[in-house]
Amino acid sequence: MDFNLSEQELAVQKLARDFAQNEIAPYIMEFDESQEFPMEIARKMGEMGFLGIIFPEEYGGAHFSTVEYALIVEEISKVDPSMGLTIAAHNGLCTNHIYSFANDDLKKKYLPDLTSGKKLGAWGLTENVSGSDAGGMATTAVKKDGHYILNGSKLFITHGSVGETFVVTAVTDKSKRNNGISAFILEKGMKGFTTGKKENKLGMRSSDTAELIFDNVEVPAENLIGEEGQGFKQCMQILDGGRIAIAALSLGIGQGALDASIKYSKERKQFGKSLSDFQGIQFKLSDMATELDAARLLVMKAAWTKDQGKEINLVAAMAKYYASEAATRATNEAIQVHGGYGFIKEFPVEKLYRDVKLMTIGEGTSEVQKMVIARNILNMF
Repeated sequence: MDFNLSEQELAVQKLARDFAQNEIAPYIMEFDESQEFPMEIARKMGEMGFLGIIFPEEYGGAHFSTVEYALIVEEISKVDPSMGLTIAAHNGLCTNHIYSFANDDLKKKYLPDLTSGKKLGAWGLTENVSGSDAGGMATTAVKKDGHYILNGSKLFITHGSVGETFVVTAVTDKSKRNNGISAFILEKGMKGFTTGKKENKLGMRSSDTAELIFDNVEVPAENLIGEEGQGFKQCMQILDGGRIAIAALSLGIGQGALDASIKYSKERKQFGKSLSDFQGIQFKLSDMATELDAARLLVMKAAWTKDQGKEINLVAAMAKYYASEAATRATNEAIQVHGGYGFIKEFPVEKLYRDVKLMTIGEGTSEVQKMVIARNILNMF
């Protein structure tokens, strides 16, 4: 059993680390304060291949492994989780949904612009009436004269106002509940398709989050992904893979908090000694490091399992659940290590503390992950 990264994996990791330090780090707080989505940085990530990480070269992708995908997300998220979220949401949700389930014509039409970063993707599942209960969605799609007429709205959509290609779910047969949900590709500018409220958030403030509104939007019938009624099942599979990226994002936040805490504890003097000389601080750092390393093993196991083409429902849920909770604990302890300085914006742990909370909520809450884990382990016996 080899726990070492390959030369290529190490090179990919370094590429992402250098990009984060050189291209993102100088502007983090500027964009966090303004809540402006850094489109120029997103375009550069596209040029680096970070917005087409896991997709074949025939569609313009970088064709990296899931392990390399996780490494990239972690490194970017150590510096700015908002940009880590852009990579995770763009690759793992919208683009991957089209790649995994759309026909060849739709793939050829939409994937090249997405994998190159020329267009940002967004994925619309959540509504104000259906969060964890995705089957309770109210958005409808009625087929008429070669089109589907969509009416409804979606909430908390990453890239909602800056995205140009959208995968959206809607009810095509209410009587079938989950089996009556279908998925469609929408384009920005379609008549009746508008962006609603842009959310003012606790954290991830430079990540664009907005409402989508559908008012008799005519979507060509050929933009149906797969067949009618397959949308819910498609989404559940997409969320499994997406949870690996969110786990890696969580890991990056936690590791960023630990790195900052180690640095600060060595530099800060109290009672004539460095903070790192005090056992209380050492215990905090030890707990953070141990939990994050355990999270890293779960993340890498889940990524490796996906690369092997094996079932990931359980391992992805475990990785996402544990990594997000471990990162939350790590950022909390990082604030304590920094003391009063952890509460001000000049130090990175303040932002990481705000950003991390989304990790226990997005792409399935911690409670949902525990339900998935319990269902899997109970079915083993």
